[in-house]
Amino acid sequence: MANVTVRNLDDAVVGALKERARANNRSLEGELRQILTDAAKPAGPVALRALAERIAAMTPDRPQTDSADLLHEDRRR
Repeated sequence: MANVTVRNLDDAVVGALKERARANNRSLEGELRQILTDAAKPAGPVALRALAERIAAMTPDRPQTDSADLLHEDRRR
């Protein structure tokens, strides 16, 4: 297994991470390991759909077009 060292983290960031670790019944090291493991996983279709919905919610006054429709339209040109 590899080791990683992160230097010069703001004290407030470390404090927030400690709180998060405590809330998840983990040590700070365990919480950081879980955060990094989750961040390294590729996003699956459910996660991508949720992200797309969150992005669409940021602009509720604009219609959202399916990208497949846009690709078909572009190919017909």
